[in-house]
Amino acid sequence: MLSRLQHTSGVTSPFSFEMLKQITNNFSEEHIIGRGAYGVVYKGVLDNGKEIAVKKLKYMPPEHDSNKQFENECTNLMGVQHQNIVRLVGYCHETRREYVEHGGKYVWAEVDERVLCFEYLQGGSLDKHVSDEPCKLDWDMCYKIIKGVSEGLNHLHKDSIFHFDLKPGNILLDNNMMPKIDDFGLSRFFPSAETCTTATNFGTLGYIPPEHIIGHQISPKYDVFSLGVIIVIIMAGFRGYYEYKDTASFEFIKYVKCGKKGYMQRRGHTYHKKLRHASK
Repeated sequence: MLSRLQHTSGVTSPFSFEMLKQITNNFSEEHIIGRGAYGVVYKGVLDNGKEIAVKKLKYMPPEHDSNKQFENECTNLMGVQHQNIVRLVGYCHETRREYVEHGGKYVWAEVDERVLCFEYLQGGSLDKHVSDEPCKLDWDMCYKIIKGVSEGLNHLHKDSIFHFDLKPGNILLDNNMMPKIDDFGLSRFFPSAETCTTATNFGTLGYIPPEHIIGHQISPKYDVFSLGVIIVIIMAGFRGYYEYKDTASFEFIKYVKCGKKGYMQRRGHTYHKKLRHASK
């Protein structure tokens, strides 16, 4: 792991933990820009004025193998350069000794710090731009986001890297609304496109394909299923996705294309939806 990080340090820089503390004001609350299951993301500003997103990984019990997650993100992102994949700009992995209180006494303890630093994207995550209503974004913007995520995912799969947690919260947008795939903690490198099985399920419910839920199967189709859910959510909204998830594909396409005065008959009810003009 270390040799690969050193070998690629010309592209991705090693940062000291002390320096990261300084640029985030000791990882203060006012610098927090996001929270996740595996860590907290802070905004930091380097000496040259460049803004970065600093992801400080939480301590996880040994059975969660947090070192594996750190290595996944580092190794899989360092070799990837694409306009639709978030860029890793730095990392920090330090083990230091601290004098801490434990059981009413002060003892020396080893603290393992793992931090990942990414380019800072002003647009935030895609889930902040999608509402319950359909087509909150105009069609041109929807198409741009869908196309960008698809191209980023295709680039990953060509390099035999599979994300396994693709969802709106893991897609970031720059100030021009260009999408970039983020959060590679669950990503895996598979040189073969064959279907494999895992001991347990992983990913986010709602974006996991049925074959993984039922039989723990994983393949490139896993990410494609997640992408399909994202596309429907972008077009139909979060509520629309769950309302129309059982609708035949050709009917859903007509619903999206029908324009501002579109109607759709379903289960004896009439849903009137104001849509932006999706296509001609």
